[in-house]
Amino acid sequence: MTITLKLFATLSKYLPAGARQNVLSLDVAEGASVGTVLDDLGVPRDQVHLALVDGVYVPLDELDARRLKAGETLAVWPPVAGG
Repeated sequence: MTITLKLFATLSKYLPAGARQNVLSLDVAEGASVGTVLDDLGVPRDQVHLALVDGVYVPLDELDARRLKAGETLAVWPPVAGG
């Protein structure tokens, strides 16, 4: 199945080749979890601060439980600082 993946800021380096800006259409296994997708891309869990699926917050302790559906958008941000 295909999802849209968006990795922001320092996480964009984990996007596979072919990404435009920070966005990529990605084929994943049917019923893959958010955690599985991130693990498969090599995104360190300690670098994930915020995850949204179709704009809905996914608590970090539920990344492995939240199963993705075809057509959904997964957006992930690292911890950020600034002022």
